[in-house]
Amino acid sequence: MNDSLRQAAEFLMSHDNYDILTHAYPDGDTLGSGYALCRVLRGLGKKARVIKTNLPKDFVFLAEGLEEQSFETQTVVSVDVADEKLLGSNKEKYLGRIELCIDHHEISRVEAPVKCVDACASSNCEILFELFSEMGIRLDVDTAAALYTGISTDTGCFKYSNTTSKTLRIAAELLDLGVDSPAINKVMFDTKSKKKIMLEREAYGSLVYCAGGRCAIIAVTLETKRRLDVNDDELEGLASIPRQIEGVEIGITIREKEPDVFKISVRANERLVNAAQFCARFGGGGHAAASGCMIKGSLEEVTAKLRAAAEELL
Repeated sequence: MNDSLRQAAEFLMSHDNYDILTHAYPDGDTLGSGYALCRVLRGLGKKARVIKTNLPKDFVFLAEGLEEQSFETQTVVSVDVADEKLLGSNKEKYLGRIELCIDHHEISRVEAPVKCVDACASSNCEILFELFSEMGIRLDVDTAAALYTGISTDTGCFKYSNTTSKTLRIAAELLDLGVDSPAINKVMFDTKSKKKIMLEREAYGSLVYCAGGRCAIIAVTLETKRRLDVNDDELEGLASIPRQIEGVEIGITIREKEPDVFKISVRANERLVNAAQFCARFGGGGHAAASGCMIKGSLEEVTAKLRAAAEELL
């Protein structure tokens, strides 16, 4: 890892005019990584911007104080992107152009001349913390807050099994820099809109079990989203619902992204089931405890495929 950190540090110091790519389903880690890297590069006198499909309202604070910059792209970096197909609408423009990939997924399929990948890291932001240290960067509070957001959200506020003693030491250093962790934690973990509560009620109503109750599946369709007038921001966190049920080893959340195209989020007890390997059956990937994929078909067809795979494993 030291060699890849050194290579990545040298790369970032020697290039300019950065487009920083995040993945198409933005969460705290990809956005925290993107904005932390953007702030550091600008602090070095370089030009940089975060390329995203959208910025959920809960994460708007990450971009505060960063004015839009216009420049001709010279360098492309991806953060927390496990596969180029996860670039979404940005895929066509940037396919084959990524020069530095910074990632922490067990299966990292992004092709890049320089790769800084650590599957043992709790989050992508944990890698960036070490990378910035390698570069000799003194973090300001806004950059520290972005890193804390990524680390805390990818560890479930430090309760998931990917939380290590190093993760906690890094978080402590970020708090020492002035990060307002209670404010970030309240927004990320303790606040829900009324629409989200309605959506969760619908999700619980869709709950089905298989594999003798060891697998739980919930679904949110386009019709449900239209009826409740909710957007994708409200879907954040739904994937944790089925896995929280006593006795469930695989929790699956099905979200219809467009007609007959479903995004699958899998949360698993990684001591018994590897979520990344489960999703790899459907062309996806991620982490042992949390992974995802896309499946086409009707809701009934997609559910049947997932049930069959879960029953085979369990």
